[in-house]
Amino acid sequence: MEEHKSVISACEQDQHVVAAAQHILKALAASKNVSNDLRKTLLDIETQLSAISIVNERKGKGIKQLENRLKCVEDKVTRWVANASMTWDSSPDESSDYLKVVGEIQTLIQSLESFSGVNDNWRQKELLERANGVLQDAISRLERELDHILVQHKQYFEPEYMSFHSKRDVAYDQSFRSVEGEQINEVHRTTGYSQSEASIVDLMNPAVLQYLKSIANVMFDSEYHHEFCQVFITSRREALAEYFDILKMEKLSIEDVLKLEWQGLNHEIKKWIRAMKIIVQVYLVSEKRLCKDILGEFGSFSQYCFSGISQSFMLLLLNFGEAVAMGTHTPEKLFCLLDMHEVLKHLSVDVDILFFEEVGSFVRGEFQKLITSIGDTIKSTFLAFRNAIATNHSKIPFPQGGVHHVTKYVMNYIMTLVEYADTLNLLLVDECSTEPAGYEQDTSALSSCPVAFCFRSITTALESNLSNKSKLYKDSALQHIFMMNNIRYMVQKVKCSELAHFFGDCWLRQHTAEYQRDARCYERVSWGSVLSMLKDESLPNYVSQRTSEKSCKKFCTAFREVYRIQTGWCIPDPQLREDLQISVSQKLVLAYGSYTGRNSSNIADKYIKYTVEDLQSYILDLFQGSPKSLHYS
Repeated sequence: MEEHKSVISACEQDQHVVAAAQHILKALAASKNVSNDLRKTLLDIETQLSAISIVNERKGKGIKQLENRLKCVEDKVTRWVANASMTWDSSPDESSDYLKVVGEIQTLIQSLESFSGVNDNWRQKELLERANGVLQDAISRLERELDHILVQHKQYFEPEYMSFHSKRDVAYDQSFRSVEGEQINEVHRTTGYSQSEASIVDLMNPAVLQYLKSIANVMFDSEYHHEFCQVFITSRREALAEYFDILKMEKLSIEDVLKLEWQGLNHEIKKWIRAMKIIVQVYLVSEKRLCKDILGEFGSFSQYCFSGISQSFMLLLLNFGEAVAMGTHTPEKLFCLLDMHEVLKHLSVDVDILFFEEVGSFVRGEFQKLITSIGDTIKSTFLAFRNAIATNHSKIPFPQGGVHHVTKYVMNYIMTLVEYADTLNLLLVDECSTEPAGYEQDTSALSSCPVAFCFRSITTALESNLSNKSKLYKDSALQHIFMMNNIRYMVQKVKCSELAHFFGDCWLRQHTAEYQRDARCYERVSWGSVLSMLKDESLPNYVSQRTSEKSCKKFCTAFREVYRIQTGWCIPDPQLREDLQISVSQKLVLAYGSYTGRNSSNIADKYIKYTVEDLQSYILDLFQGSPKSLHYS
């Protein structure tokens, strides 16, 4: 109370002092003893005192005007704060009026802060505190308005709108260890994938952008920029979380990923690849533009908000990739890993642009670390696949001597790897550099690249494995049939695909000669002893007749046994089967026809069980995989 009295009407005290001084000056000026110079000085002082009196009078009126203006805006803010409905919902014009009121509060505060009256300091402070309180209430109301606009006017684009497809959809759902004794289908893949350039969509209704910019301007001008950024980041992060749900992306921990079975993991990886492309090339590009549209005038705040919105979600995606890289290195994972690596490499430029400033350096670093990690896992998985081939042992022979499931699996596997040759050439440059012994080097560029070396090392391991499997057959003829079938399958897969460029003509010639050599060995082992029974010997007629009849009978018995066994063998390749049947027929039918023709007088009809035509027909039954028997009396 005393303090209040001490400063009561400071302005009135000033006025009393000035009035007293002016009275004294007038009295002195009226004196006859005052010199002209002194009289002039006294008049100057009187003029200055009059000016001070006028200024003080004006300051008093200025404070009163500011107080009246503050009362007016205070009433408006109180009314708006009490209203539960948002101003934008009521009327865009009302929203504009509200922002003007907030701007007026800022102007009042600036006026009060710049007020220079010393004696009015207590009044100035009181009004300044009131004005700042009103501004804080107005900004709090504006924060709710900002959040409401961001929530109500956010927009999403449908994922189907973006024509992103996996580079190739490889159906390798079987593990390598499961192929023994099971049917493996041909690899199914869909090609024709083309990367889409980054696209920008409207994540916020364009009609509210200008209003959001106006809110930003008001809050930044009021030095409430951190509050604006907090509301903006929180709301936009929630929108991005909702879009993750639209993409059906679960928030899996590293432990969750490592526990997934292959089928579930494969499904999650495909979703991840699609989500990475959509999030980076569309959503985040659009989010960054939204940040720039609203906050572009405020320097680094645009990038600050963008990083705050996006960083945790990018790390969530990258953590999934790290978890996949940490998992077991099974062959069926290689294609998914390659797809992941290729999409990461493709998106690396986009990520560098999105997070180019210092605030985004952590995301850039983690992104590059994941590319390296996935690349290392690809190399390990590739080498593990080659080792798995070499160590894939069997205890029982493969039925019918056909093309082994491992052969089909491996050849289809590397046929699909051709699609990733560019990536593999970069990753495997130090892994495969030596050729198998005896390989005649091609000079073409593709057949000399790292992938070509690695492919040939895989088929070398496969051939060695097949050779060991062939030894499980007790019948040496079936060993040759088995090797012939499998090497032929490998040759055809190479010859009729892009693999031909990587294996080269020399490999094709060598392996064609190899399966043809097995065919000749089969003929010698299977039919050599049978044909030896049709040799003529220089014996007397009575002996020759008995010998010829005996030889003919042995031949028929031997042929019947071979027929019984080898009709159950299998040569899946129709052309290879026909070629071998023709070769056997030419040798066997010619020898049999010549023998029976030369010895027709020495052999009774009852010993000639088959005609030449019969043999030709029976030979066509060989290698069909369906055992048959010949019966005769």
